[in-house]
Amino acid sequence: MRAKVSIIGAGMTGATTAHWLAELEIADIVLIDVVDGLAQGKALDLQQAMPVIGKDVRIAGGTEYELTENSDVVVITAGLPRKPGMSRDDLLAANAEIVRQAAMNTLKYSPNAIYIVLTNPLDVMTYLTMKVTGLPPHRVFGQAGILDSTRMATFVAEELGVSVENVHCYVLGGHGDEMVPLTHISNVAGIPLDQILPAERLDAIVERTRKGGGEIVSLLKMGSAFYAPGVAVAKMVEAVIRDKHLIAPVSAYLQGEYDLHDIYFGVAAQLGRNGIEKVLEYPLTQNEKQALKVSAAIVAENIAKLKL
Repeated sequence: MRAKVSIIGAGMTGATTAHWLAELEIADIVLIDVVDGLAQGKALDLQQAMPVIGKDVRIAGGTEYELTENSDVVVITAGLPRKPGMSRDDLLAANAEIVRQAAMNTLKYSPNAIYIVLTNPLDVMTYLTMKVTGLPPHRVFGQAGILDSTRMATFVAEELGVSVENVHCYVLGGHGDEMVPLTHISNVAGIPLDQILPAERLDAIVERTRKGGGEIVSLLKMGSAFYAPGVAVAKMVEAVIRDKHLIAPVSAYLQGEYDLHDIYFGVAAQLGRNGIEKVLEYPLTQNEKQALKVSAAIVAENIAKLKL
């Protein structure tokens, strides 16, 4: 029996996620959106593209959560996008109720699903999803560091004029402007970034990585990134469906790792059919440890605002 993935939110990010997933041909896909016709139209359009690429994937769309029944993975992208001048945290109040409803309505039909959250502020919305569903933390995680890491890798490859295949970057911390790129672990063909790039250029790349989402928001003016977030989610879904045991930076629930407790936070984790299999802890410099504490404090402060 083919796996099933339901994506809640058929905006640019949700629809692009569906596009990337359809190309992988690993699951049937359902798009759900509150706007009548939006999910249906995008699903039909995408379904009609399948003969061109030779993929036997069934894609459906609608407004009714019954369509999501028996999903193996539920992806929550629903929410308001950032606008120029807005931080991810500005979206907290507006998106909390949207995510709450998406999580509870899908849980009724797919109590055994793995949940992947993309709605901003990411770490807080992932925590909210875990709490309101009552699911074990390993079955709920967020797409964060995998996107931030690939943004950093893009900038490094451009700076050095090397293939992106040779660049391996790791970004931890909250999905926001206080994220923590690990420059002594990130590398180009095994050479740490802090040994291959001048300090001022590396600092510039770190800063651009932290502001990467905002840079796109300022350029688009009417929305936020969707191609890179979409493919990052698809990679996470693939790791679950195919039980790949993939190690990737995600927003995971911490219970003592990095001396953090009861918080969703960007760390490296191993992903498989049951969700998060384990969290990996990198050796950090003192500066990185301090930066993680600052980032965690901001996430914890916003989690507290939910008053769960």
